[in-house]
Amino acid sequence: MTTKTRLLLKLAGATGALLLSLGVAAPQEARAELRIDITRGVSEPLPIAITSFAGSGGRDAQMGADISKVISDDLERSGLFRPLDPRGFLQTPDQLRSGEPRYQDWKALGAQALVAGNTTTGGDGRMKVDFRLWDVAAGQYMQGLSYSASPQEWRRIAHIVADAIYKRLTGEDGYFDTRIVYVAESGPANARKKQLAIMDQDSANHQFLTDGQTLVLTPRFSPTSQEITYMSYFNKKPRVYLFNIDTGRQEVLGDFPGMTFAPRFSPDGNKVIMSMAQNGNTDIYTLDLRTRRQTQLTDAPGIDTAPSYSPDGQRIVFESDRGGTQQLYVMGADGSGVKRLTFGEGRYGTPVWSPRGDLIAFTRQRGSSFAVGVIRPDGSGERILTEAFHVEGPTWAPNGRVLMFFKDLPSGDGRGRNAKLYSIDITGANERRVSTPVDASDPAWSPLIP
Repeated sequence: MTTKTRLLLKLAGATGALLLSLGVAAPQEARAELRIDITRGVSEPLPIAITSFAGSGGRDAQMGADISKVISDDLERSGLFRPLDPRGFLQTPDQLRSGEPRYQDWKALGAQALVAGNTTTGGDGRMKVDFRLWDVAAGQYMQGLSYSASPQEWRRIAHIVADAIYKRLTGEDGYFDTRIVYVAESGPANARKKQLAIMDQDSANHQFLTDGQTLVLTPRFSPTSQEITYMSYFNKKPRVYLFNIDTGRQEVLGDFPGMTFAPRFSPDGNKVIMSMAQNGNTDIYTLDLRTRRQTQLTDAPGIDTAPSYSPDGQRIVFESDRGGTQQLYVMGADGSGVKRLTFGEGRYGTPVWSPRGDLIAFTRQRGSSFAVGVIRPDGSGERILTEAFHVEGPTWAPNGRVLMFFKDLPSGDGRGRNAKLYSIDITGANERRVSTPVDASDPAWSPLIP
């Protein structure tokens, strides 16, 4: 049983909402040759035919069409796939449900992979969705899975199917069944309203989490995706808070004597690491969420902030001006062995360790220009992915393949700016705008939803 299967079965046990079963209504899997090699970057997306999922009735047919559209959009946004226009398809969903693909027809369209599926509603009202994936060039079946859920979960099933296709064809985990939390901005520049907002990674299911009465900054997900830590200026006093997404409960984190900010969870979720400013100095602390015991990790003149753990929890990257200019440093999880990481021209900040552990993303300011880049944890291999008047706040997709960040664009009247979210591949390709209903900054990408 895979980790994903265990998680979904656990969810089904807890809520009765979603169940994955392997091998149901699926032919025996065959060895396939089709594979996208993303280790060297991809110049041409893979042409893939994604048919509307067949349904036995009007409601099922509409839901099947909606699910296939979400799958197609997910894969297309990754930049690795090019879904073909369904108007050219020569086999109907019902024909694919009851028989084998006519591979020559799909080859003639230029498809290298083919996806088909079915959607049915059982007597208990639950929806069953299954899909199959074929290698068109080799003329063979690759994968099939089946899911059962309440009809309200149809978008999650679509994202999970897209994740399964992505993994089967790239060899890496997907990132579509995830959410984004960010700072939603509205109002004039001199009275900017900033509130927490959350949405699916494809901008669906958007909702505001706070009312905007107090300014919020730097939201970050817990490893379980159920809690968010962030900074809020309640009563004009900047403090770090916890927010429970299910209950809406907010809690100030610790009774610290000074201003606390830049929080982030440890990989096991048991600690929050943050900065605290007092007596003219700013150092990095951890707070154990079980014992509420705080531990000071740095003690150097200057500002130490923006800490981020490595995925194994053994190291921490942070920014500091202790050397006279803002640069990145790495230290052990106990604060030992501090080592400077960057020596380039300009100011380096907002570091965040990749979930894969192989890279650290950062923001660099050089003069009036900002850039988002990546560097290896040993300080080698620095690469700039994108540059603009103002880009900042990178956050990783859970597979470590894609980054999201925000970019300030001049407003229409030229007197202000509009903050927007963007995503980009670690190769620097496929930069795309991420839609939000209002201006948006400081995004944080969740792990895969349990």
